[in-house]
Formats: sequence, C-alpha cells, structure tokens
Amino acid sequence: MSDGPGQRASRGQFVRAIPRHGVPLRITIDGHAVEAVEGDSLLAVLLLNGRAVRHLEFGGAPRAGFCLMGACQDCWVSLGDGERVRACTTLAVSDMIVWTDHQKAGAND
Repeated sequence: MSDGPGQRASRGQFVRAIPRHGVPLRITIDGHAVEAVEGDSLLAVLLLNGRAVRHLEFGGAPRAGFCLMGACQDCWVSLGDGERVRACTTLAVSDMIVWTDHQKAGAND
C-alpha cells in the first residue's frame, strides 16, 4: 500500500509483538492483496501494511485512527459493496475488499 500521493509503500505503522495464530485471510486494500489473521480488525490490517488508514478529505493529511475504539470517526473506510465502516471495530473477513479513499471506492462500483 502506498502512504500517499507519489510515495512508495513503506513498513507498517504497527508491528505484531506476538505472532497470532488463526485462520489466514486474504483481503484486498486499495487494489492490493494483503494477508490478515482471523480476528484482526481492519485497522490492524491497514496499519500492519501501511502508515496511514486514509487521508483527510479536507487537505489530504494522513490519518491513522485516533481512539481505536469506534468513538472518534477517524478510521472510516469503504467496503467493496460501498458500505462505510469504522476500521477499528470491523473484523477482517476473507476476500473482503477495502477502499481507504471514498472517491476511488465509488469509482469501482
């Protein structure tokens, strides 16, 4: 995943401190296949694979979530079917499609 316009993919913001055991999942984020483990939140998957969850609609500043518990509204992403969800309270599901840019999500309907 890219960290923003003109930037190449980098190491994730999060690092697993302890390996998780569980069913491996494959999801697609912004057109890129990534791996997750059953029980991972979308926020965890996004930040294990990149440095931002999304970019602010007003000015493009990178956002990485804030409260991590569903209260702050900072981690909204779109699913492949157009549904908007909070990444911190939504569990990854096998074959899930996630868009971090709501405009790009609408262009892929």
